[in-house]
Amino acid sequence: MLGKNPKQWHEKLSETLWAYSTSKREATGMTPYALTYGHDAILPMEIVVQSLRIVHQHNLVGKDYSQAILLELEGLDASRIDTLTKLLAGKQAVSRAYNKRVKNKSFEEGEIVWKAVLPLGTHIAGYGKWSPTWEGPFIISQILGMRAYRLQNGDGDVHAAPINGKWLKKFYPSMWDSQAVQTDPGIEREQNETVV
Repeated sequence: MLGKNPKQWHEKLSETLWAYSTSKREATGMTPYALTYGHDAILPMEIVVQSLRIVHQHNLVGKDYSQAILLELEGLDASRIDTLTKLLAGKQAVSRAYNKRVKNKSFEEGEIVWKAVLPLGTHIAGYGKWSPTWEGPFIISQILGMRAYRLQNGDGDVHAAPINGKWLKKFYPSMWDSQAVQTDPGIEREQNETVV
């Protein structure tokens, strides 16, 4: 449409808007024009061809025509409610599809977590692309609601700024962590037996 003269887009704007408002939307099943005025727009082609709708309009006298318009407006509220129902159903379908892939994370007070290194993609000098993406471990000191948490260092220092739960993940200690030795006396016992 504008391949030859892209600088003249403003001349085609009214035609584009007309095409948009007279085209049916998949989500609503109606044209924006019909949702606004209660009936579809009369296209210039319909006047030339004398469509059934145009012929019927020409046969109506003043009072009959106004009566027909009022009937269309009464049906408009019902069609708008149907359209709203379709839109809500579509949004729920999108929400269900999205929520299938989303894993809900929730943490409890006292739980040990990793925190993402923010801002994402930050590189530590000397490490380059091998920079860690998670730091910690931290302890959840307070649950603030709406998936926001306040963290605490291993030293007991509480962070002033809360953090969203999407930037946290559970900490699972390995058997080489010193914290694993403190929490699991079986590991300490095994280490003492191998030394003796």
